[in-house]
Amino acid sequence: MPTIKFIKEKKTIEVSAGANLRQTAIAEGIQLYPGIHRILNCHGLAQCGKCAVLVTKGMENCGEMGLLEMARLKPSFMYIGHENEMRLACQTEVQGDIEVETQPEMNWHGERFWG
Repeated sequence: MPTIKFIKEKKTIEVSAGANLRQTAIAEGIQLYPGIHRILNCHGLAQCGKCAVLVTKGMENCGEMGLLEMARLKPSFMYIGHENEMRLACQTEVQGDIEVETQPEMNWHGERFWG
């Protein structure tokens, strides 16, 4: 069975293949949403983008990125340098072992932004 390791929370959860990352995190009491977005979010419809997580290990074990998720994440400049490691938890299907960082820091400058 696949495992999800939540880095900031120091918690590892075993899930069945095909489990939804957002639903699993919420069921385990892991907070995905910052501030007011804990209440005001799209409830898993890929509209708000506030459940974005940084997949630090095992991106190949996540399901394919859909059009809604691409439309929400790809135009964003908030995660410069990590564009290919960001996923929306509500749209991520876990197929194998992954490590994620919830509520990642916004990188307004990026390592390669100015140079």
